[in-house]
Amino acid sequence: QVQMQESGPGLVEPSQTLPLTCAVSGGSITNNNYYWTWIRQPLGKGLEWIGYITDRGTTYYSPSLKSRTSISRDTANNQFSLQLSSVLPEDTAGYYCARLKKLDNDCVIATWGQGTQVTLSS
Repeated sequence: QVQMQESGPGLVEPSQTLPLTCAVSGGSITNNNYYWTWIRQPLGKGLEWIGYITDRGTTYYSPSLKSRTSISRDTANNQFSLQLSSVLPEDTAGYYCARLKKLDNDCVIATWGQGTQVTLSS
């Protein structure tokens, strides 16, 4: 059974870079049936897709966050990471990593991490 666990700072200062890591166990991030994604949810709002990294290491980002986002992976430790630069108050949210199962013309979320709350310090 695949399990995913986010880690990172709960507080980030405005204009700094938010680093988050997702440790994956029970399955390899190089498995060609899956992609690996970051999603966030501000309090009281809907889910927002941030981006994902493929089994081959190719990355795709939300257009609205692309200029500030970088997703990378560490295959030796079976984990992938998010860096969100120049954080703003609106970046305060619950951040989730998830595993996407590839379908013929779509993807579905197969596994969620438990999430981690990130708040900007004043």
